Amino acid sequence: MKALSYSTYKDISKFVSLQAYYTIAGRDLERELIPLLNDQKVGLMVWSPLAGGLLSGKYGRNMQGPEDSRRINFDFPPVDKEKAFDIIDVMQPIAQQKGISVAQLALAWLLHQPAVTSVIIGAKKTEQLEDNLKAIDVKLTTEELEKLNDVSKLQPEYPGWMLDRQGQDRKQE
Repeated sequence: MKALSYSTYKDISKFVSLQAYYTIAGRDLERELIPLLNDQKVGLMVWSPLAGGLLSGKYGRNMQGPEDSRRINFDFPPVDKEKAFDIIDVMQPIAQQKGISVAQLALAWLLHQPAVTSVIIGAKKTEQLEDNLKAIDVKLTTEELEKLNDVSKLQPEYPGWMLDRQGQDRKQE
């Protein structure tokens, strides 16, 4: 924010985008950066949108993934796997109903986020690239987005949870 403000003050070029890690299984940017990006009209280019392949559909609570998969030897980016598996459990029936892959659904969720202007995909195989590119045609309903957002939402941090607790008597219904 300081750099953006300084660029305005000095009438020089400002940042127009941020390249950052953001997925349905890693929504940490929503705490501070996405509100800033939206407010300042700065774009978001997402890297590792499938969380290093974890959201590709090859992994699950009881699925290790293929032997040659990157995450087997290089477990990055760090992801709360239990939460990710909860998310995948919700994604699988939605993907099946739509006749798409879990990877397409994970990418489509990103493309439905207002701050996201571009998604950087890193496919190892041609089939993966072709599958990922089909995500641009996936339309999610309000109900589907609500399900995905509910299962993947960030846990409140302090002081947020305390402010919510103390303000219960002031909430309007």
